[in-house]
Amino acid sequence: MKTESQGRGTAGTERPQTEVGSGRDPGFITDMCRRAGPLFRRYFPGDVSGLENLPEGAALMVGNHNGGMLTPDTWLLTFALNDAFGPDGVPYALGHSIPLKVKGVGSLLTRAGVVHAGHGNGEALFAAGKKVMVYPGGDEDSYRPWRKRHQVVFGGRTGYIRLALRAGVPIVPVVAAGAHEVFVVIDDLQGLARLVGANGRLRTKVWPLIFSLPWGFTLGPIFPVMPFPVPIDIALLPAIHFDRHGTDAAADDAYVRACADQVESAMQAGLDALNAQRAAGPSRLKRLLRGKKA
Repeated sequence: MKTESQGRGTAGTERPQTEVGSGRDPGFITDMCRRAGPLFRRYFPGDVSGLENLPEGAALMVGNHNGGMLTPDTWLLTFALNDAFGPDGVPYALGHSIPLKVKGVGSLLTRAGVVHAGHGNGEALFAAGKKVMVYPGGDEDSYRPWRKRHQVVFGGRTGYIRLALRAGVPIVPVVAAGAHEVFVVIDDLQGLARLVGANGRLRTKVWPLIFSLPWGFTLGPIFPVMPFPVPIDIALLPAIHFDRHGTDAAADDAYVRACADQVESAMQAGLDALNAQRAAGPSRLKRLLRGKKA
């Protein structure tokens, strides 16, 4: 879905287009980071590394999705980028249409730079030299079962590759470890999601069984939860530049699949390295106690 207004008014006069992302408010981003950043960092202590891997100009930042609708790593990454580069260094984000339609929530997300997911919006932002964040795994990744918490689960999606190829922009892989432990997904129950028609109504392929606070066991993705305090680490990996780009490259299914395999392999290797580093470092309890003292 595009954010720009299209069509004609009742009087037959063409309505002016709204620039994609024009609702973004740098002052709001700065204030949000100043107010919420210290709280998040104490509750989810960790490190953000690899900021030097961000290239100049337009780029597509591709992340593994964690923690359902909470996505704590997204906020921690936002705070780190704002600290390092100011609000202009925080990428726009392609987001699910449903949260953007929720009264109050949608306006806050828009001010933070979230736009409706769609290739047209992404291409418009790239043409303006902007960076864009996307989570290709969507609900399958953000509600993957606990046994898959250390895996990158994109479910075969390749639209993000086609977007990058058409726009001729590099991909910056972003991996987060620990962020999928803010609650426990027992199973994503994709079969149940199909049975209840969730994909058509809510545009979700999962209907997860979750253990969380304060509810205990719940069924379905829409429950406000109190996240478990966990250390979260994030790494930005070296940018990936593809040999080909343009509409022909984006239409070449074999090439698109090869590019997707390259990105997913790099992300899984980066996530494995991050988890190995966490396992060899201080215990979770020590890191949490250290975070509370910060």
